[in-house]
Amino acid sequence: MTAQPVEPVRPQDPGEDPAAIFDALPESHRADFRAEYDQALDAAHDLARFKQVQTLLRQWRLRAIAYARPGYEEAVQDAMQGRADAFARYIPLEWEGRV
Repeated sequence: MTAQPVEPVRPQDPGEDPAAIFDALPESHRADFRAEYDQALDAAHDLARFKQVQTLLRQWRLRAIAYARPGYEEAVQDAMQGRADAFARYIPLEWEGRV
């Protein structure tokens, strides 16, 4: 028997379904999402502001994916405390010497 490489676990993409986004969010962010979503729905009665709902769902979808990534909270803390040495910087080979 040979060992197989372990594929990294990718966060589940909830799409733009509000219920799926809500379920994908950590408990600590659900109240904020719900409040912003309710506010956007109220604003959507004015047809000129309907896109606000779509924009909100896209933003929270991306947040849910980010929050689910392993190490996300640690990376946020590193950034807030200015620990730039904790971040790996990727430079494409063709940019070598230009940056």
